[in-house]
Amino acid sequence: MNQWTREARYRPLSDVDPSVYQAMKEEVRTSPWRFSYHIQPPTGLLNDPNGFVYHDGLYHLFYQWFPLGPVHGLKYWYHMTSKDLVHWFDEGAALIPNDDPDSHGAYSGSGFIKDDQVHIMYTGNKRDADWNRHTSQIVGRLRSDGRIEKHLPPAIPDVPEGYTEHFRDPKVFQDASGTWYCIIGAQRSDLTGCTVLYQSQDAEQWTFLGELRTNNPTFGYMWECPDYFELDGKGVLLFSPQGIEPDDTNYQNIFQSGYFIGEPLALPDLTFTHASFRELDFGFDFYAPQTTEAADGRRILVGWMGLPDISYPSDIYNWAHALTLPRELSIEDGHLYQRPVRELTNLRKETLFNETRLFDQEVAIPEAEAFELVMTDLSFSSESLRFSIRQDATEETVFEYDVASRQFTVDRSRSGAEVPAETFGTSRSIILAKDLHTLRLFVDCSSFELFLNDGEAVASGRIFPKTSSRGIHFSSQTMAHLSLFDLS
Repeated sequence: MNQWTREARYRPLSDVDPSVYQAMKEEVRTSPWRFSYHIQPPTGLLNDPNGFVYHDGLYHLFYQWFPLGPVHGLKYWYHMTSKDLVHWFDEGAALIPNDDPDSHGAYSGSGFIKDDQVHIMYTGNKRDADWNRHTSQIVGRLRSDGRIEKHLPPAIPDVPEGYTEHFRDPKVFQDASGTWYCIIGAQRSDLTGCTVLYQSQDAEQWTFLGELRTNNPTFGYMWECPDYFELDGKGVLLFSPQGIEPDDTNYQNIFQSGYFIGEPLALPDLTFTHASFRELDFGFDFYAPQTTEAADGRRILVGWMGLPDISYPSDIYNWAHALTLPRELSIEDGHLYQRPVRELTNLRKETLFNETRLFDQEVAIPEAEAFELVMTDLSFSSESLRFSIRQDATEETVFEYDVASRQFTVDRSRSGAEVPAETFGTSRSIILAKDLHTLRLFVDCSSFELFLNDGEAVASGRIFPKTSSRGIHFSSQTMAHLSLFDLS
């Protein structure tokens, strides 16, 4: 479909001939840059992770899905399950936008456990004849057949006074007394962003409490995908503010995702005392993260490895985007550390390299397309560490660390086919708080996820090299233990 008219974007999948859709699935399945071990859509566009929750031995993870092409249109929720956060089972579309309150899309929301069952709360999107938006917040329950049963009419049918219809993405949580709360991303009538809270005794009937008071009353024009939780004795608010201007090396993407850390909320009091905003990921492609609590109490985060309003080379094959690998969160040195979940070592199929030595351009590193690279015990006999991956004569993605300044830079200017969002720059940098001592890099067929200093800093990005670009090359002298694992 080349002409993405309004009609084409809001055509339900049920109106498409099954043979036509099957041909689209086959086109996507055989297209370039499909992932080896990330969650990706069977067709069309994937965006925000939704409904992430653990129940009765299974992790449930949904994502926003437009099935008919790599654009934003009529959104469904697509359902994945896993026992280990590594191997995911495809459960198909679970939430279908086929009722009046969600007639133009089932937008983002969260999962929660009530009465020993998985429930969700999401934003229903409806447009009137003049294309004016109306949003409502709808509760539903996951049935045994894998579909979401909606509890209609909506639990929160209207937007409170003082806010626009950009009012969405409810995240439900419960306090120690059993009271339910949901936090919603909002835009005030003066076109500034914030979050608001509701309270409930049964997670069905909700009372508006008001706006969460923060130290940043005018910070962007919309706060999307809020997520509040408590961790290591602190309160944490994740959100994705839109409309933040670049500041030195910060806020370089079209939209940002980050967090406040502060004292736990004393709900229903709505004052949040917190430190300054920090970005979660200094890379190119990260947005709309959501967390859940694991069976053993860990706080696990998954994000959308993509951004709104950006085109990607895979678009021509009728698909776009993926979810990040799950990350374990902890609070250290006053900010969030993010580590790949420990279960991800189960992805390792073969050890390709495992040595302690001096790395420079003479080291013969095996070539690979989908792999994990781990460097520990780093020490430097030169002014910098520089290495590249997915390399051939014309392509490479470069990682460089300046020892004196502790600045780490990722450069994807030569990473392959059309570089996404090139107008926003082709490199990203961060100043580390500590000298670089560990590095862990996950590379898939069209992505990388970089973890520095055991989770101090993280960078995610999409790259689109040729399949034959498989070189790994070091061009500065660094002593380290390096392990390379095949994940294909």
